[in-house]
Parts: sequence; structure tokens; C-alpha cells
Amino acid sequence: MIEFKNITLTYPDGDRRITALDDVNLSVPRGNVTAITGASGSGKSSLLAVGATLTHPDSGQVLLDDQDITAYSPKQSAQLRRDKIGIIFQSANLIPSLDAVDQLVVMKQLGGSTSRSIRHDAREQAHELLNKVGLDKDKSKRPHQLSGGQRQRVNIARALMNDPSLLVVDEPTSALDSKLGAAITELIVGITKEHNTATLLVTHDRTHLPMMDAVTEMSDGVLRAC
Repeated sequence: MIEFKNITLTYPDGDRRITALDDVNLSVPRGNVTAITGASGSGKSSLLAVGATLTHPDSGQVLLDDQDITAYSPKQSAQLRRDKIGIIFQSANLIPSLDAVDQLVVMKQLGGSTSRSIRHDAREQAHELLNKVGLDKDKSKRPHQLSGGQRQRVNIARALMNDPSLLVVDEPTSALDSKLGAAITELIVGITKEHNTATLLVTHDRTHLPMMDAVTEMSDGVLRAC
């Protein structure tokens, strides 16, 4: 579970500060997907950044599995993201020279895990996850050989390599047509249930909202349930 308690975040703007998040409270249980909607610049991505420990709030608390992660140091935050947080960006950001399997395996090497047994286990896990997202026949392909939807599926599988407690998903369907977008959203919802993660998903596409467990709307840094 992730909990945001009275989160306020401001950014400097000349001689004043702009409020990106204004006393935000939100709780997302494991196994649930909560969608965050709202206009561009309303604070949606700022909330994801705080939840993923990429940005520290001015005040308030963020609890992940009942652990206060708000004041983590940069080193602690990086370790937490490697161990417990999966991030799915709008763009897949895949490494051009690596095939689909190695896109996932490299995630295990970020923390210095390079022993032969760990590499072997990581490859087995990568094959299993790629099968799960429907890429069993495309594991040896590099990004330029994959469609946009397939690249996003690699992106999703990669985010699951650390068996995360939290999935942070930023506009996963913005570059896809409606049919592929629905398939990717359905995949994320299914994986959330199967892996028992808490998932925060930012989206502008309201056609996918019926799949969500909860829907919230951000407006000028204020979060409201829909």
C-alpha cells in the first residue's frame, strides 16, 4: 500500500513559489489501480514523482508498506526504487542495442548484481515476464524491430523485474491507438492484480477509466475523488 498524507509540494518561480501539490491525501491498497486524471500542469506528474521518491515534498508523509519514505536520502531512494518501485514511463526508453530479454536483465545489474547465478536467474525471470506480457515470440528483437505497443509491453515487463510493491505509470497509452491503448491498460490492471501491487496511473484517456478500481482528478494541485 502507498499512502500520501497531507503532501504539499512547491516550486520556485522567480521571487515566489508555485504550488504543485496542495495538501494531497491518497491511499492505494495493494492489488488496486488508482487513476489520476486532470489537465496538463495540474500536478499529476508531480504526485507520481513524489510517490516514486524522485521528488521530496515540502511537507507531509509518504508511506510505502507502512514505511515512511518521505525523508529518504538520494542513496536510500535509489535503492528503494531498485527494490520496491516499478516505473512505467510514457516513452518506453529502451536501450537500442539490447534485445527484449536483456532490456530486463540489465535491471538486475543496476545494483551491482553480476554473479553468474544471479544473471541466470534474471534471464529466466525475464523470459517468464515477457511471456506474461505476450512477447514470447519477440524476445530476441531489438527496439527498432518492435511496434509501439510491443515496446510498451517490454517497458511493463521491465518494471516488474524487482517484484515491486508500487507501480508508477505515466500516460502509458498516449502514443498508441485506441485499440492498443485499451490492451495495454487491461494488461496493467491484470498485472496489478496478479502481482498484488499498488498502482498509480496517470491518464488523459477517460475511455479506460471503467477498468480502474478508483479514479481521482487533480486540479491546481488539489486531488479529489471522482
